[in-house]
Amino acid sequence: MESEAELTVPLRGEGEVEEATEAPSEESRPEVLQEDEGGDGREGEPPEPARVIGDSEPQEAAEALSLDEGNESDDSGGGSFSDYGDRDKPGTVLQRLVPEGNALFPDTFQTNNLLFYERFKAYQDYMLADCKASEVKEFTAEYLEKVLEPSGWQAVWRTNVFEVLLEVVDVECSTLKAVVRLSDSFLCETRGDTFTSECVQELLSLKEHQLPLQELWVVFDESGEFDQTALAIEHVRFFYKHIWRSWDEEDDDDFDYFVRCVEPRLRLYYDILEDRVPSALVADYHSLLSQCEELYRMFLDVRNSISGSDSDCEAENVSVVEGVKLYDRIEHLKQKLKIIENPLLRYVFGYQKHSGLQAKGIRPSGTTITHVVSATMMSSLLACLLRDKLSPASCNEEIEIQFHSDPLSAMNACYEGDRIIVCPGHYLVEGTLYIADSIELEGYGLPDDVVIEKRGKGDAFVECTGADVKISSLKLIQHDAVEGILSIHQGKTTLENCVLQCETMGVAVRTSAELLMKNSDLYGAKGAGVEIYPGSTCTLMVNGIHHCKEGILIKDFLEEHYEIPKITLVNNVIHNNEGYGVVLVKPTASSDATDGTSEGKTKDVQSSGEAVSMAGEELHERASEELDPYGRVDTSKHVEGNCEIANELSAASLKKKQLCKKRLSNLGITEADDDLMSQEMFVSIVGNHFRRNGKGSFGTFLY
Repeated sequence: MESEAELTVPLRGEGEVEEATEAPSEESRPEVLQEDEGGDGREGEPPEPARVIGDSEPQEAAEALSLDEGNESDDSGGGSFSDYGDRDKPGTVLQRLVPEGNALFPDTFQTNNLLFYERFKAYQDYMLADCKASEVKEFTAEYLEKVLEPSGWQAVWRTNVFEVLLEVVDVECSTLKAVVRLSDSFLCETRGDTFTSECVQELLSLKEHQLPLQELWVVFDESGEFDQTALAIEHVRFFYKHIWRSWDEEDDDDFDYFVRCVEPRLRLYYDILEDRVPSALVADYHSLLSQCEELYRMFLDVRNSISGSDSDCEAENVSVVEGVKLYDRIEHLKQKLKIIENPLLRYVFGYQKHSGLQAKGIRPSGTTITHVVSATMMSSLLACLLRDKLSPASCNEEIEIQFHSDPLSAMNACYEGDRIIVCPGHYLVEGTLYIADSIELEGYGLPDDVVIEKRGKGDAFVECTGADVKISSLKLIQHDAVEGILSIHQGKTTLENCVLQCETMGVAVRTSAELLMKNSDLYGAKGAGVEIYPGSTCTLMVNGIHHCKEGILIKDFLEEHYEIPKITLVNNVIHNNEGYGVVLVKPTASSDATDGTSEGKTKDVQSSGEAVSMAGEELHERASEELDPYGRVDTSKHVEGNCEIANELSAASLKKKQLCKKRLSNLGITEADDDLMSQEMFVSIVGNHFRRNGKGSFGTFLY
């Protein structure tokens, strides 16, 4: 069943929700808080087309999503987060593709560089329209009957072993096959043993001279008579290679197949092609797809063995149980695939990236080293370092020092307990800074004087897995990346007195990781400034988070076994973000959360109300005690925003607890870890200032 998402307007925002259009940007990130509905149903109005593959500069322009679903500025993609080109362009004209290797082979049509817009329009308007999954083959056959030349054209039959020139004498659109015969002039190119015309003829006889259209590439003809034939075969080939899944036909047909499956998968293909998806997530997707296909084949075998047996024996009962287990595993994998395919859910839910970093541990000699990074070392700078940072008197021991010209080489030389001091300067880093051991990375001077800038493509900038990592007094600048500027996978990372100039995402605090961020400034993220994953601990104190898509995004997953995060927000200024200051992902109200009776529903409502009320009262007490013990600061303006967030987090925590209990009860588990599920999501949320955020202080994404 497809997840439905909706946006709740802020409880107390900073004004009414504005409908605005985001100015085009060079690297647009996904918009949040509106489910990708897959189009507004207006036929013939696909989203903006893509740039031609291979262009040096992609043409991207993201439009802000409006709360009003009828807003005419929304494209028909209903969640398209980038322009894939210009619809005013005439489109790709099929060109000649000169074959490599055998010069005797004729040229074929170049069809593998089609734009997103061209494929989208072909599938939406001509090939699939509003068909159901069970009607795909029928609609495809009707499409081919209208555009394919039935005979009189040549094609190259390509397999993993050989290529052969053939002539098409007829087309069986209902079976997506062509009736072929060998060309008068026999042409064959092999990648191994030599194939004679007799061998190929025998192979064709075994196939009754019928070959799948997907295996045929139309020979180029300047007359233009066979352009549509080549294009139609390419659309079918691409569809069955990249879009169609073997289990699609058995899925629920209540929804339009194009909207439900074709569009999100097509968007994902082009997002991957244009480096908009982290490489680790791409690998996860392909792995999940392979697992699902293998399990589905096993499921079909089990189901066929059951249907072919009339006996009610113990072996058949075992097969039924095995089939049910396989089905559950397949559904679980399919749900994960759908999250990755949907650009909005991919952004909101995120994914579990398991870093392969291995800690070096303690240096074999047992010593620790202080690494000094400086492009050039002047005597005056060295004297200041010896006085302020490297004096034996301050450490009560002799210090072993190593000098480096760049931060990356210093990082690679570190072991457990080492310290890196970066002297003033502007350092360009090609690659990722991996911090797998407990080390200290600090700048010597003000953050604006100690700048580390990432250059070149890559998924992430700084990745931490060390048990206790400390980063201070640095300015990090990120360029041309897919993921965030800082990812904390595990362990604790302390970020103090730093400036983070982001380009894509900001700081990600992943499951089981801990972040303490103090007195720092973060801005420029095209997504969220700080992403808080379930099961993590995040403490933000006296920071500025501004000019991002969203200020803070508290993520959630569909699996129930993740703990809720522990969040502390104290005295932060969250301002001038395009969306909300804080966004929470939480489940929608479900009948599973109650016992199905009016009494049960009333209990839930009352419990939720009590929790919200208690959270609000507690917050007011904390605000009065912690923020200004001398009573000199008027905090009334900001307590309202803090109350709003605290109340919603409390209600969300209660709802998740009820859902977990109900699901465990349905599984026959009578005892649940109440202590685990009843933890409050927030430790303290006080003293935060919310100013000029585009949609208000707080918003929720319901799934």
